[in-house]
Amino acid sequence: MKIRIWSDYVCPFCMLAEGPLEEAIEGLGIDVEIEWKPFELRPHPHPTLRPEDEYLPAIWQRAVYPMARRMGVDITLPTVSPQPYTRLAFEGYQYAAEQGRGTEYTARMFRAFFQEDQDLGQPDVLVRLAEEIGLNGQALRKALDDGTYSAAHQDALREAAAHRIQSVPTLLVGDTRIEGVPSVPRLRKAILDAHAAREEEAAIHGAACSVDGGC
Repeated sequence: MKIRIWSDYVCPFCMLAEGPLEEAIEGLGIDVEIEWKPFELRPHPHPTLRPEDEYLPAIWQRAVYPMARRMGVDITLPTVSPQPYTRLAFEGYQYAAEQGRGTEYTARMFRAFFQEDQDLGQPDVLVRLAEEIGLNGQALRKALDDGTYSAAHQDALREAAAHRIQSVPTLLVGDTRIEGVPSVPRLRKAILDAHAAREEEAAIHGAACSVDGGC
């Protein structure tokens, strides 16, 4: 089964959702695939946020840092100003996903921005980070320059719109929709419920096939 999670690389709560995802799956004995999906909080030409303005420090002090401390996650408000647009980084994600490295790429983007203060809007930064997880930096740079994955990224944004994604992280687990950083018990229950529903559907389908004499 699959968990789809929409995120943006400049959203600290998306990085904080990684831990509950991993913990909820651990030990269930169910084959679960996590698929990270792109969502741009502030696409061009909308202005991005600036860490020296009041909003970001306030929300980090009120919500991000307390949650991160409870979860034991090292995370810091980046000083990159203004915050980067993430379109290019998401085009890089499409390349990484095509190579089977989408989850690794996403995790590397989060660490680079929230732990290393790197500017994810710079192609040279994206290429270097991709190389660190074993991707072909030269191929990625050409893809970014040529807009090879621009259409794929736009398709992903249209999918987000079709699911009425308006905030991140947003998770879809079967028929369960979770907005915000999920608790482990809630996420685990959603996974088990979705798995049970799939098993029931498969059993009904199998019974129908046997009655009809084939499928």
